[in-house]
Amino acid sequence: MSVVADLTVLGLLGELDDIGRDERGGWTRPGFGPADLQLRAWFVECATGIGLDVVADRNGNLWAWWGAPGPDSVVTGSHLDSVPGGGRLDGPLGVVSALVAVGRLRASGFAPIRPLAVAVLAEEEGSRFGIACLGSRLLTGAVDPLAVLPEGFDGLDRDRAGRDDATLSRIGRFVELHVEQGRGLVDLDAPVGLATGILAHGRWRLTITGRGDHAGSTRMADRTDPVVAAARVVLAVEEAALAVPGTRATVGRIEAVPGGTNVIASRVELSLDVRAEDGGTVRAVVARIAESAALAAARNGCGFAIEAGSWSDEVVFDPTLRSQLDAALGGVPALPTGAGHDAGVLAAHLPTAMLFVRNPTGVSHAPEEDASEADLNAGVDALEQILRDLAS
Repeated sequence: MSVVADLTVLGLLGELDDIGRDERGGWTRPGFGPADLQLRAWFVECATGIGLDVVADRNGNLWAWWGAPGPDSVVTGSHLDSVPGGGRLDGPLGVVSALVAVGRLRASGFAPIRPLAVAVLAEEEGSRFGIACLGSRLLTGAVDPLAVLPEGFDGLDRDRAGRDDATLSRIGRFVELHVEQGRGLVDLDAPVGLATGILAHGRWRLTITGRGDHAGSTRMADRTDPVVAAARVVLAVEEAALAVPGTRATVGRIEAVPGGTNVIASRVELSLDVRAEDGGTVRAVVARIAESAALAAARNGCGFAIEAGSWSDEVVFDPTLRSQLDAALGGVPALPTGAGHDAGVLAAHLPTAMLFVRNPTGVSHAPEEDASEADLNAGVDALEQILRDLAS
């Protein structure tokens, strides 16, 4: 592959379309799974093809450098993994756009004063271990590798993973391009925009325990059925979220154990995702959910437990950097997002910013996630201008 002056976002996305495509019409690419590893290999080939030097850190993140890494480096990028049955843009769009933008700069003869890099952050969606933004959380020391990585996992070395100050010190500023996960830019009639911040966000595991039994021989009045209790718990989650405007609460995964069609389950596990403007609101909503869920479980004679998973407090992106980007783009809308991102994790350690590309459906984490060719190109144009400005 030669210098990619003629590469396009649609062209590169097209190269990825068959990787991790599933029977539902979406893309399933869990971190460090076969599809994700294939995408990472593709990234290395593409980045080296435009003359970048690719290195992997001990937390599974990839860094493609233009120039010797230094404390004033400008880094852009995103992730390549996906949720089960996700869309084709969530993650890969930021990586592909970064490659195209840097390829254009190199082809134009631009000589950056500051080093530039394209990053692929590992396991952003958390679909493998339940920890969102795993690569950036390990990098910054936000999670303990011994606590989140299973023993014997061959994707990462638990004994070497963890906070990496040497790599962190090489990132002067970080800009992540992402398809918007919502309709903010649609309502504003704008192809691109900047993020002001990220809502507070937490994940929990809810467990309801009952008594396993035979589906045919056990009368309805004699059952201690955790699945029925789980149905009431899901409704309690919805009720708690609706009671606080701006809150979002989701049960996205339900697993009945042992899972037989003619078996009354003995246990049900549910995932809970709650987001709101600030951490205090999230915790208050979760407390209300836990109280209501315990009562709902008890109604069916079941036990209830809640266990905390990942947590991200509200994030405010660096206002000085956002102002600089806004000036470089000639003024664009600024809006918050309810979706978590690696840029939000890194924001606690260095200046970060996010650039959004309009999503006409507003749908994300599903195959309907989309953007027009004109808006994809507008996103690359904006990112190229931002990188040119920051690296000059």
